[in-house]
Amino acid sequence: MVGSKEKLKEKQDKRLQEISLLRTIPYSDHQRWWTSETVAVVTGANRGIGFEMVRQLAGHGLTVILTSRDENVGVEAAKVLQEGGFNVDFHRLDILDSSSIQEFCKWIKEKYGFVDVLINNAGVNYNVGTNNSVEFSHMVISTNYYGTKNIIKAMIPLMRLASQGARIVNVTSRLGRLKGRHSKLENEAVRAKLIDVDSLTEETVDKTASEFLKQVEEGTWESGGWPHSFTDYSVSKMAVNAYTRVLAKELSERPEGEKINVNCFCPGWVKTAMTGYAGNISAEDGADTGVWLALLPDQAITGKFFAERREINF
Repeated sequence: MVGSKEKLKEKQDKRLQEISLLRTIPYSDHQRWWTSETVAVVTGANRGIGFEMVRQLAGHGLTVILTSRDENVGVEAAKVLQEGGFNVDFHRLDILDSSSIQEFCKWIKEKYGFVDVLINNAGVNYNVGTNNSVEFSHMVISTNYYGTKNIIKAMIPLMRLASQGARIVNVTSRLGRLKGRHSKLENEAVRAKLIDVDSLTEETVDKTASEFLKQVEEGTWESGGWPHSFTDYSVSKMAVNAYTRVLAKELSERPEGEKINVNCFCPGWVKTAMTGYAGNISAEDGADTGVWLALLPDQAITGKFFAERREINF
């Protein structure tokens, strides 16, 4: 077991080295579909992976809007990047507050008119180490799933219609995989509903989240076949993964020139506040796949799940 863990780590380290090298290769002119007028929004970006995605996108020459629930912290984070010469703007955004979402969208429309890229990074997790409390399940599901869904729905009308397609990138986790190694969904009925992309609907995803929360309230969740570790967080990300597929399917039916591509990615176990700084990946490496997805020259890729710049199974 120890040997296989070491081999896995060795493999991951090698891949991260490859990615670090890939990051140093500049995009060629024919790959660069964006300009300094291209607008990207990153939610929950005052620190960690979100902050790093803002930095990397701005480094590629985009105009990036850094958002944060805490205004003072967000202003300071943006200032750090602005002083570094990056074209970064700030606006407060709380994805749990519908009036905050409305205010943000109004500001975007008035100041920029549109958005080309939306990266949904805002999220919460209250379990660290081997803890697996479901005490804050409502907050976790509300933020990570419903909050993400609400900001996407509000932003879609503001996404610029162009030949290269607008992009939505959802930060998720391998913990939300339906047959994950570390956090397997053992509820066969739920898995069957979520795995079949052809019949998958938003209502199915909502019902799954509601079913879990109902079992938490009733105290029966432990026998419900839900993932055994980071249960509430895993279920929230399972819902985001499923919604990514539902949304991609809906938006792919749009005519050419009006496409919006939606993908999700797992940044890995990153050294951030969310993991209690216990991760084994830097924020720079964790942010990489999200930035890569946002800038993909091939806009036909949608409804997929990625990690370390490679497609993985849902």
